[in-house]
Amino acid sequence: LIAGIIKPTAGRIRTEGRIGSLLELGAGFHLDFTGRENVFLNGAIQGLRRADIKERFDEIVAFAELENAIDRPVRTYSSGMTMRLGFAIAAFLDADILLLDEVFAVGDEAFQRKCFGRIFTFKENGGTIVFVSHDAAAVERLCERSVFLDGGHVAFDGPTREAVTRYRRVLADDADAALQAQKYEDALRL
Repeated sequence: LIAGIIKPTAGRIRTEGRIGSLLELGAGFHLDFTGRENVFLNGAIQGLRRADIKERFDEIVAFAELENAIDRPVRTYSSGMTMRLGFAIAAFLDADILLLDEVFAVGDEAFQRKCFGRIFTFKENGGTIVFVSHDAAAVERLCERSVFLDGGHVAFDGPTREAVTRYRRVLADDADAALQAQKYEDALRL
Protein backbone atom coordinates (compact mmCIF):
# COMPACT_ATOMS: atom_id res chain seq x y z
CA LEU A 1 0.00 0.00 0.00
CA ILE A 2 2.74 2.45 0.93
CA ALA A 3 4.66 1.71 -2.28
CA GLY A 4 1.51 2.38 -4.29
CA ILE A 5 1.49 -1.11 -5.79
CA ILE A 6 -2.07 -1.75 -4.64
CA LYS A 7 -4.85 0.57 -3.56
CA PRO A 8 -6.37 0.39 -0.07
CA THR A 9 -9.83 -1.18 0.18
CA ALA A 10 -10.70 1.41 2.82
CA GLY A 11 -9.11 4.58 4.10
CA ARG A 12 -6.20 6.45 2.55
CA ILE A 13 -2.43 6.23 2.45
CA ARG A 14 -0.46 9.46 2.34
CA THR A 15 3.30 9.65 1.97
CA GLU A 16 5.75 12.49 1.47
CA GLY A 17 9.10 12.21 -0.25
CA ARG A 18 10.79 9.62 -2.43
CA ILE A 19 9.98 6.00 -1.61
CA GLY A 20 12.54 3.30 -2.22
CA SER A 21 11.54 -0.31 -1.84
CA LEU A 22 13.01 -3.74 -1.75
CA LEU A 23 9.93 -5.90 -1.51
CA GLU A 24 11.02 -9.02 -3.34
CA LEU A 25 14.38 -10.35 -4.41
CA GLY A 26 15.07 -9.32 -7.96
CA ALA A 27 11.75 -7.53 -8.40
CA GLY A 28 11.97 -5.43 -11.54
CA PHE A 29 15.01 -7.31 -12.86
CA HIS A 30 15.06 -8.66 -16.41
CA LEU A 31 16.85 -12.01 -16.24
CA ASP A 32 18.39 -11.75 -19.72
CA PHE A 33 19.84 -8.29 -19.04
CA THR A 34 23.24 -7.96 -17.41
CA GLY A 35 23.60 -6.76 -13.86
CA ARG A 36 24.76 -3.42 -15.27
CA GLU A 37 21.65 -3.07 -17.44
CA ASN A 38 19.45 -4.07 -14.51
CA VAL A 39 20.98 -1.40 -12.28
CA PHE A 40 19.84 1.21 -14.81
CA LEU A 41 16.46 -0.48 -15.37
CA ASN A 42 15.71 -0.90 -11.67
CA GLY A 43 16.97 2.59 -10.86
CA ALA A 44 14.64 4.02 -13.51
CA ILE A 45 11.73 2.01 -12.11
CA GLN A 46 12.56 3.48 -8.70
CA GLY A 47 12.40 6.99 -10.18
CA LEU A 48 16.08 7.86 -10.57
CA ARG A 49 17.39 9.78 -13.56
CA ARG A 50 20.05 8.06 -15.69
CA ALA A 51 22.63 10.66 -14.60
CA ASP A 52 21.91 9.88 -10.93
CA ILE A 53 22.31 6.16 -11.55
CA LYS A 54 25.61 6.73 -13.40
CA GLU A 55 26.85 8.81 -10.49
CA ARG A 56 26.09 6.01 -7.97
CA PHE A 57 26.83 3.03 -10.22
CA ASP A 58 30.30 2.16 -8.92
CA GLU A 59 29.12 2.47 -5.30
CA ILE A 60 26.13 0.18 -5.99
CA VAL A 61 28.28 -2.49 -7.64
CA ALA A 62 30.95 -2.30 -4.92
CA PHE A 63 28.35 -2.58 -2.17
CA ALA A 64 26.81 -5.63 -3.90
CA GLU A 65 30.32 -7.10 -4.31
CA LEU A 66 29.55 -7.94 -7.95
CA GLU A 67 32.42 -6.25 -9.79
CA ASN A 68 33.36 -9.52 -11.52
CA ALA A 69 29.77 -10.44 -12.45
CA ILE A 70 28.13 -7.12 -13.30
CA ASP A 71 28.35 -7.69 -17.07
CA ARG A 72 26.86 -11.20 -16.94
CA PRO A 73 23.11 -11.85 -17.41
CA VAL A 74 21.25 -11.83 -14.09
CA ARG A 75 19.87 -15.32 -14.92
CA THR A 76 23.40 -16.58 -14.17
CA TYR A 77 23.36 -15.03 -10.68
CA SER A 78 22.61 -16.97 -7.53
CA SER A 79 19.65 -15.80 -5.46
CA GLY A 80 22.16 -14.25 -3.03
CA MET A 81 23.84 -12.26 -5.80
CA THR A 82 20.45 -11.06 -7.05
CA MET A 83 19.44 -10.05 -3.53
CA ARG A 84 22.70 -8.16 -3.01
CA LEU A 85 22.24 -6.23 -6.25
CA GLY A 86 18.60 -5.45 -5.45
CA PHE A 87 19.48 -4.28 -1.95
CA ALA A 88 22.39 -2.17 -3.21
CA ILE A 89 20.18 -0.36 -5.71
CA ALA A 90 17.53 0.33 -3.05
CA ALA A 91 20.18 1.41 -0.53
CA PHE A 92 21.62 4.06 -2.87
CA LEU A 93 18.34 5.64 -4.00
CA ASP A 94 18.50 8.70 -1.76
CA ALA A 95 14.97 7.87 -0.68
CA ASP A 96 13.18 9.50 2.21
CA ILE A 97 11.25 6.31 3.02
CA LEU A 98 12.73 2.85 2.55
CA LEU A 99 10.39 -0.16 2.45
CA LEU A 100 12.09 -3.45 3.32
CA ASP A 101 10.22 -6.76 3.28
CA GLU A 102 12.14 -9.73 4.73
CA VAL A 103 15.29 -8.55 2.93
CA PHE A 104 17.69 -10.29 5.30
CA ALA A 105 16.34 -13.78 4.61
CA VAL A 106 19.08 -14.47 2.04
CA GLY A 107 22.73 -13.63 2.15
CA ASP A 108 25.63 -14.52 4.36
CA GLU A 109 26.13 -13.04 7.80
CA ALA A 110 28.80 -10.60 6.65
CA PHE A 111 26.51 -9.15 3.98
CA GLN A 112 23.63 -8.96 6.44
CA ARG A 113 25.84 -6.92 8.80
CA LYS A 114 26.79 -4.67 5.88
CA CYS A 115 23.09 -4.16 5.05
CA PHE A 116 22.26 -3.33 8.66
CA GLY A 117 25.11 -0.81 8.67
CA ARG A 118 23.75 0.87 5.55
CA ILE A 119 20.25 0.94 7.02
CA PHE A 120 21.48 2.43 10.31
CA THR A 121 23.30 5.14 8.34
CA PHE A 122 20.10 5.85 6.39
CA LYS A 123 18.17 6.03 9.66
CA GLU A 124 20.76 8.28 11.35
CA ASN A 125 20.48 10.67 8.40
CA GLY A 126 16.76 11.09 9.07
CA GLY A 127 15.32 8.47 6.74
CA THR A 128 12.17 6.54 7.56
CA ILE A 129 12.28 2.74 7.37
CA VAL A 130 9.28 0.47 7.13
CA PHE A 131 10.63 -3.01 7.85
CA VAL A 132 8.35 -6.03 7.53
CA SER A 133 9.67 -9.23 9.04
CA HIS A 134 8.92 -12.34 11.07
CA ASP A 135 12.51 -12.21 12.36
CA ALA A 136 11.96 -10.77 15.83
CA ALA A 137 15.69 -10.36 16.46
CA ALA A 138 16.11 -8.26 13.30
CA VAL A 139 13.10 -6.14 14.25
CA GLU A 140 14.52 -5.57 17.75
CA ARG A 141 17.87 -4.63 16.29
CA LEU A 142 16.49 -2.16 13.75
CA CYS A 143 13.29 -0.64 15.13
CA GLU A 144 12.31 1.49 18.11
CA ARG A 145 8.61 1.37 17.26
CA SER A 146 6.76 -1.65 15.90
CA VAL A 147 3.28 -2.51 14.76
CA PHE A 148 2.23 -6.09 15.46
CA LEU A 149 -0.43 -7.35 13.06
CA ASP A 150 -2.53 -10.36 14.01
CA GLY A 151 -5.08 -11.64 11.52
CA GLY A 152 -4.68 -8.49 9.42
CA HIS A 153 -5.53 -6.18 12.31
CA VAL A 154 -3.31 -3.98 14.47
CA ALA A 155 -2.86 -5.91 17.70
CA PHE A 156 -0.22 -3.51 19.07
CA ASP A 157 1.51 -0.28 18.06
CA GLY A 158 4.31 0.92 20.31
CA PRO A 159 7.78 0.12 21.62
CA THR A 160 9.46 -2.76 19.78
CA ARG A 161 10.29 -4.75 22.91
CA GLU A 162 6.58 -4.90 23.85
CA ALA A 163 5.54 -5.72 20.26
CA VAL A 164 8.01 -8.61 20.12
CA THR A 165 6.89 -9.88 23.53
CA ARG A 166 3.27 -9.89 22.35
CA TYR A 167 4.25 -11.55 19.05
CA ARG A 168 6.13 -14.32 20.85
CA ARG A 169 3.21 -14.77 23.28
CA VAL A 170 0.81 -15.28 20.34
CA LEU A 171 3.24 -17.76 18.75
CA ALA A 172 3.47 -19.67 22.04
CA ASP A 173 -0.32 -19.67 22.43
CA ASP A 174 -0.69 -20.92 18.84
CA ALA A 175 1.87 -23.65 19.50
CA ASP A 176 0.03 -24.67 22.69
CA ALA A 177 -3.28 -24.74 20.79
CA ALA A 178 -1.74 -26.87 18.03
CA LEU A 179 -0.30 -29.28 20.61
CA GLN A 180 -3.69 -29.56 22.34
CA ALA A 181 -5.41 -30.18 19.00
CA GLN A 182 -2.88 -32.89 18.15
CA LYS A 183 -3.41 -34.56 21.55
CA TYR A 184 -7.19 -34.46 20.96
CA GLU A 185 -6.81 -36.00 17.48
CA ASP A 186 -4.49 -38.69 18.89
CA ALA A 187 -7.04 -39.49 21.62
CA LEU A 188 -9.81 -39.79 19.02
CA ARG A 189 -7.75 -42.33 17.06
CA LEU A 190 -7.45 -44.58 20.12
